[in-house]
Amino acid sequence: MSAPLILTLSCVDKIGIVAAVSGFLARQGCNILESAQYFDPATRLFFLRTVFANERGAAQAELEHAFAPIKAEFAMNAAFHDTAAPLRALLFVSKFDHCLQELLYQQRAGSLKIHVAGIVSNHPDAQPLADFYRIPYHYLPLSPGAGGKAEQEQKIWQLIEGERADLVVLARYMQIFSDTLCAKLPGRAINIHHSFLPSFKGAKPYHQAHQRGVKIMGATAHYITAELDEGPIIEQEITRINHAHTPEEMMEMGRSLESLVLFRAVKYHAEHRVVLNGAKTVVFR
Repeated sequence: MSAPLILTLSCVDKIGIVAAVSGFLARQGCNILESAQYFDPATRLFFLRTVFANERGAAQAELEHAFAPIKAEFAMNAAFHDTAAPLRALLFVSKFDHCLQELLYQQRAGSLKIHVAGIVSNHPDAQPLADFYRIPYHYLPLSPGAGGKAEQEQKIWQLIEGERADLVVLARYMQIFSDTLCAKLPGRAINIHHSFLPSFKGAKPYHQAHQRGVKIMGATAHYITAELDEGPIIEQEITRINHAHTPEEMMEMGRSLESLVLFRAVKYHAEHRVVLNGAKTVVFR
């Protein structure tokens, strides 16, 4: 039997969506293994994620073609995903490699179903880690001068296209993608921000938090957009702190939070559990 498939969809809510989907799968000889749905009363949108066994063994393209009339009838954003085909990912990093190490370990342990096609960095520091995991390392420094950023991003985009990357993960990559590059990666580039957004955006958030005397700190994983640190949030985590914690201690605690939160976000995305809902997300855990 072939590996299970996943159907994700969103559309304006109306009567008959679940019946249409379940009836279609039954007619195709598919057995539903898991299903989750959500109705957003604010947007009047309906979201569904269904995992099913393709017992008849029909090709994915055949199912997509047969589902097209239902998709059109309900004006759905819908997609089929093969669980046997892990997403191809490029991992971006600068000097701090704790998030990168967590992703590589979880992938190697079998907890993260992605294929790491390469590691990209504007510094050479993570080369030994890439060598250890036998993953291609692409050192793309930012050249000085007015055209350096554009030249670097052209190389980045060529790499994304050349590797057929489904997913870009900014694992503490301390460079801001341009609006142009962000526009090419809607819903498939995840960033980890070392702060509990929307507070303390930009540089040195732990120092900002320390200066404000915060009692809770956290980390946020989100999809990137042209608006810095304003993309749809996928996952967040927090921990309590007090007046005695120094910025250095907060940074140490934050590294654990960042690694955990980014791993969860990439895992949810790779398992097709995240559906965009305007400026926010629906995450079927």
